[in-house]
Amino acid sequence: MAEEIKITVTRYNPDKEAELKTQTFTIPYHNDWSILDGLNYIKAELDGTLTYRWSCRMAVCGSCGMMVNGTPRLTCSTYLNEFYPGEITIEPLANFPIIRDLVVDLTDFMDKLKEVKPWIIRKNKSDENDTSKEYIQTTAQMDKYYQQTLCINCTLCYAACPVYGLHPDFIGPAVIALGYRYNNDSRDQGKDERRKFLASEDGVWKCTVVGDCTEVCPKHVDPSAVIQRTKVDNATNWFFSFLKGKK
Repeated sequence: MAEEIKITVTRYNPDKEAELKTQTFTIPYHNDWSILDGLNYIKAELDGTLTYRWSCRMAVCGSCGMMVNGTPRLTCSTYLNEFYPGEITIEPLANFPIIRDLVVDLTDFMDKLKEVKPWIIRKNKSDENDTSKEYIQTTAQMDKYYQQTLCINCTLCYAACPVYGLHPDFIGPAVIALGYRYNNDSRDQGKDERRKFLASEDGVWKCTVVGDCTEVCPKHVDPSAVIQRTKVDNATNWFFSFLKGKK
């Protein structure tokens, strides 16, 4: 008899129902199947109405993030064999409004991402369009921010962050990490433009250093450490600005 495993998923269709419900499926167990493979099997073979996001299946696009047995995970890189012979529960990412089934609304995150201006800013705006110019960067200079370039905007850190869960105005771990990434890029001159947003009431100072964001990050961006470094940078900037004002 073929081995099987049970997957329970959240179901929600706002056009038909007001409350969330769950549905359990029994699927074939394969040692090399990811949870995303299991969801694809359900959609293809058992219930084509199941709705969720996915794209690359290589932990690059960040779109298949879901709650797996209560923990934010990328379902393409989380395997059935981690849970077998136990059961698996799949829910939409925590702390976001649910659109349908396992799909959440990321509008809030995307709006905050735009606010931090995650691109290289030059004081001379003509530099940004001048393709004839080169901005040479050493390996040491790149090392200052390279870890943060690995962020794939999967928002697992937001689903894990208790501060964001309680205070949705908090700009959140990934946005701060991407602000840090560009602030530490030797080619960028937009640090002052980002500082007001990062140091705002809903910025880095709202973080209580729980560290769950770092625990769930699939790319080891370490947003918790970045937030603390950004706090130090903003405090140092304020201190020296205060001294200048005293003169």
